Amino acid sequence: MAVQNIALDRQIAEAENLLRDIVRQHAPAALASSFSAEDMILLDMIAGAAPEIEVFTLDTGRLPEETYTLIAESRTHYDHPIRIYTPESKTLEAYMDRAGPNAFYASVACRVECCAIRKLEPLRRALTGRKAWLTGQRQEQSVTRRSLAIAEWDEANSLHKFNPLAEWSRADVWRYIGDRNVPYSPLYDRGYASIGCAPCTRPVTVGEDERAGRWWWEEPEQKECGLHLPRPSPGKSETHPKGER
Repeated sequence: MAVQNIALDRQIAEAENLLRDIVRQHAPAALASSFSAEDMILLDMIAGAAPEIEVFTLDTGRLPEETYTLIAESRTHYDHPIRIYTPESKTLEAYMDRAGPNAFYASVACRVECCAIRKLEPLRRALTGRKAWLTGQRQEQSVTRRSLAIAEWDEANSLHKFNPLAEWSRADVWRYIGDRNVPYSPLYDRGYASIGCAPCTRPVTVGEDERAGRWWWEEPEQKECGLHLPRPSPGKSETHPKGER
């Protein structure tokens, strides 16, 4: 346990140093928070080590009530502004009129279109004027994230992207939350391991990966909403600020 604590302390220090480097080298920067356990850790770190980093969330209109409650709790707990972006109403209305409110169950194409309207377009607005954005993604979460880097170039949005917890384990996440009394969604205590929109998320069973409960009717390799699809860009590769990775 002592060795694990030492290792986690080192990871925390590295992540906090990265946040400070982002403020110095890539401001203005913002955390895109879904209020996952990982994003709550980053909010906790930002509030203490890099308050200059802004925080925003994408309210798709289909989030669980527990997520809305956590947003309100986080604003009070951290006294850190959290900006909320919503889908463009006319585009969303047209999609629902044409395809129906739950068309995402019909096909991958319909689900991807829904994600694009509810997430990608608001994200583009949220990132306007930014030089960098941060996420709580981790390599362990799914097959689509195993090669995730701590720092990368987001070609689609033309800015730097950082995943400070990329190499953290699930045990690291929950040890940090427990040690520091970080607020988190009660859905985790009901078997959820990854939390997105309510109709597209369910609890996972023993042996499943953490994102198995997301879009469970699709193949594992398809389970991304489009926010974090890999986009290699020759000549735009990123390195860790200290050259360690």
